[in-house]
Amino acid sequence: MMKIVAGVDWSDEAFAAVKQIGLLYRPNEVVLVHGVDLGMFHYPIVAEAANVQGYDEFRQALMEAGRQAVEQCRTLLPTETPSIKTLCEVQHPASFLLDSAAAGKADLIALGTHDHSRVTEVFAGSISHRVLLHATLPTLIVKGEARPVTRVLLAVEGREDAIRLQKWLTSHPFKNPVAITILSVVPTLLVADPHVLAGLGDWSEQQKRHAEQVLRDTAQALASPQFTVATEVRQGDPVTTVCEAGTAYDLIVVGSHGRKGLDRFLMGSVSHGIVHRAGCSVLVVR
Repeated sequence: MMKIVAGVDWSDEAFAAVKQIGLLYRPNEVVLVHGVDLGMFHYPIVAEAANVQGYDEFRQALMEAGRQAVEQCRTLLPTETPSIKTLCEVQHPASFLLDSAAAGKADLIALGTHDHSRVTEVFAGSISHRVLLHATLPTLIVKGEARPVTRVLLAVEGREDAIRLQKWLTSHPFKNPVAITILSVVPTLLVADPHVLAGLGDWSEQQKRHAEQVLRDTAQALASPQFTVATEVRQGDPVTTVCEAGTAYDLIVVGSHGRKGLDRFLMGSVSHGIVHRAGCSVLVVR
């Protein structure tokens, strides 16, 4: 059983996200969610003041447009999808999507985003960024047009991360068999002191050997007709390295370590950095 909640509107990015769901999975249920954003009119005092100037008509027009967007997205899903539900309410889009996914015990949240790989500050103010930041469920961020997924880059940061990703992939299988490359990046340590640097050489080799063992174990756990698996260990900056490698793939799958509080806002994470900079769609598994 797989339940996917997708955030939708009239944008091409939303349509691409819904199409991508049908190309990537065979969900038992898809819930299409549209939050009608009234902007400043969400505030009661503003709404009351505007009521005499056609506020009700304005609200109804936005609701109707939202319902039409949801129905349009319904037609983009495969006809064999067992259950398609729709939600359209006056709510802040990101909060409504997150609340709907939590209330419905969804397995996955999906939504589209503009390609802000070179304009991170714009993405940081977007609905997709807010959802990614606050979601507690796996989240699929669809970039660009929907496309068949045949090559997947699985980026792992350690054994615990690898186990979580392996469990997700095997319990939520893709629609079609895929070729997976499991990539682990050993961070490059920049140290000026040559004596310290000499000591870190052994550390790097140990990290590389450990990463290779983790990847072998993960590849063995994934071995099945569903996956053709290869492994690779690289050295460098994790975000940059994964995004550069990802240019040859249809989808990047990465884990999130669930930072909370100020840590989430000030430090960020590898997974968030990859979503910001990757040129293809990214699935963040939590």
